[in-house]
Amino acid sequence: MSDPTTADLTPPRGVVTVFSDIWCSFAHIAIHRLHTTRARLGLEEQVAFDLRAFPLELLNDAPSPRPGTDSEVARMASLEPAAGWQLWQAKDWLYPSTTLPALEAVLAAKEQSLRASEQLDLGLRRAFWAESRCISHRKVILDVAAETGAVDVGALAEALDDGRARRSLADQAALAASDRVDCSPHLFLPDGSDHANPGIEVDWEGAYGIGWPVIGSDDPKVFEDILLKAATE
Repeated sequence: MSDPTTADLTPPRGVVTVFSDIWCSFAHIAIHRLHTTRARLGLEEQVAFDLRAFPLELLNDAPSPRPGTDSEVARMASLEPAAGWQLWQAKDWLYPSTTLPALEAVLAAKEQSLRASEQLDLGLRRAFWAESRCISHRKVILDVAAETGAVDVGALAEALDDGRARRSLADQAALAASDRVDCSPHLFLPDGSDHANPGIEVDWEGAYGIGWPVIGSDDPKVFEDILLKAATE
């Protein structure tokens, strides 16, 4: 078996490769900006997103702490309100303990098309950050898939049942743990360039889960440059 950490990260023209986790508020902003900027520029037929897993719980060897995500909501929502945000509103025991099933579903949906995978990924992010839904649960994942209108739910259910995307998830976790991918989100472009947490410079006040993010700068325009470059180079 080949070593996934030696894989070529340069996508073909017209594709942006995105490593991220659904638990990551910075990735929620980046994915929202990719979709909205692509639509505004009229590049929906020219540029696709290849979603890859940056599974924080495997890299940290622990589930993502809820105090960490809670501490990010208000500050990150002020940067990009339209992405959809709220503090967790469902019962405490419904808070997801893992994003691995959701990440696996996004990878499995690529068998159908990159568009199906994109729409499922976007829907699952909104389900977690804006709708307080337990995205670790199979039914929630399939419900979100149905709501996209872009995913064959029966085919996705079959893929989840036989675990056909699990190897890809493991390989991408190994790549995320290497020095080739820095963080969630990390974008790779056809010209060989890459952008870690594009447009946002951040620091932290206090420890993660206790303190809060401090934004040094935020430049959403970088997404225009990323998408135009992906479409033409």
